[in-house]
Amino acid sequence: MLKGRVHSIETFGTVDGPGIRFILFMQGCPLRCKYCHNRDTWDVKGGKEYTVDEIMTEVNKYAPYMKFSGGGLTVSGGEATLQPEFLEELFKRAKKDGVHTCLDTSGFVNIDTIDPILDYTDLVLLDLKHMVSSKAKDLTGVGIEKTLELAKHLSDRNIPVWIRHVLVPGVTDDRENLELMGKFISTLKNVDRVELLPYHTLGVHKWENLGFEYELKGVPDATKEDVEKAAKVLAEFGVKVHSK
Repeated sequence: MLKGRVHSIETFGTVDGPGIRFILFMQGCPLRCKYCHNRDTWDVKGGKEYTVDEIMTEVNKYAPYMKFSGGGLTVSGGEATLQPEFLEELFKRAKKDGVHTCLDTSGFVNIDTIDPILDYTDLVLLDLKHMVSSKAKDLTGVGIEKTLELAKHLSDRNIPVWIRHVLVPGVTDDRENLELMGKFISTLKNVDRVELLPYHTLGVHKWENLGFEYELKGVPDATKEDVEKAAKVLAEFGVKVHSK
């Protein structure tokens, strides 16, 4: 029987997609983001195994709230596309039950791996880490190429996307990165929302509790002014940042 490794579940999420959402955080991630606030999701052997039936039984308990608010099921991580067969089956079942499906991904995945999942995906939350590949690799352990390829593919398939970018002072808030991002986003035809997520240090204690050194120690939280300044750069390319 097909099972997926799950890190944790949030039953009333309100920030990872529209409406009230049941959020499934999958276990395992190929990236090594220096600012990761879910450091404990990296290990592919961690978490707890669930079947699709078990997950959908829980999801459907909250169906009235999700339908009333225009919400649904969001699968995040870690990196959910590391478990493609489970994810495809879960989304297929969710669509059968009339549940809106949303995938939160770094985009570090091959197109032929994610394409069957996209057949049952209503919305993708795509995280652009850093538009300069060498800096993306330094920050996350991998380049940005696969993410950009996926973004173009999603645009070609006309699957709605929310672009997200974590604004880290002194790391991702430089003009070169933001200009490249603005230029790239302006070429996509399927972007419903662009979000600048201010970097915060709330996850530092997780690293320390797990016995790992947090490399961005000393980097301050991003301020409202930092976000506004970055938004102005994106606006130069016709890209409007969603304000909360």
